[in-house]
Amino acid sequence: MRHRKDHRKLSRTASHRRALLRSLITALFQYERIETTVAKAKESRRLAERMITFAKRGDLAARRHVARFVMKPAVTRKLFDTIAPWYAERQGGYTRIIRIGPRLGDAGETAYLELVKSTEQKETERKERIAAAEAREKALKGEKPSKKAKAKVEAEAEAGTEPEKPRRGRKGGDEVAAPNPARKRTRTGVKTG
Repeated sequence: MRHRKDHRKLSRTASHRRALLRSLITALFQYERIETTVAKAKESRRLAERMITFAKRGDLAARRHVARFVMKPAVTRKLFDTIAPWYAERQGGYTRIIRIGPRLGDAGETAYLELVKSTEQKETERKERIAAAEAREKALKGEKPSKKAKAKVEAEAEAGTEPEKPRRGRKGGDEVAAPNPARKRTRTGVKTG
């Protein structure tokens, strides 16, 4: 019997378990939403909420404590500078677990672990996504350049300067942003998490 045993072992040694949780929490703060198993999500949630509470304190000791656990310094800065202010008025419950069903390969129960956001934050993110999608759509259609771009080319022509030449090694013509590559999959074609 495991009376008075605090945490899930996750079928790992202590060092492996700690490394797993550190990487999950770093990814959570970096991407604000991760997909993993329910057991890992529940265990990560405990530590993630503690890290956010430390970040809300904001003093040097709290920053050092979080920096020892979070694997990337940039993510630590993001946690203290952007994520912690979101929850200044909130007394806990910074994350949520959303179950998404069994995994294809081994039928492991999977879930999203995500940071809770206010309605204002969701609305601004939605507007940013829509603006980015519209810009991407315009670039793919190859629409004519805007009036500002035309004015810039005309101003350069009047000043006697040549417009920028493409760098060596790049193909000439219109440069269209390449779409992001697909996520890498394992040998079995199933996402692991």
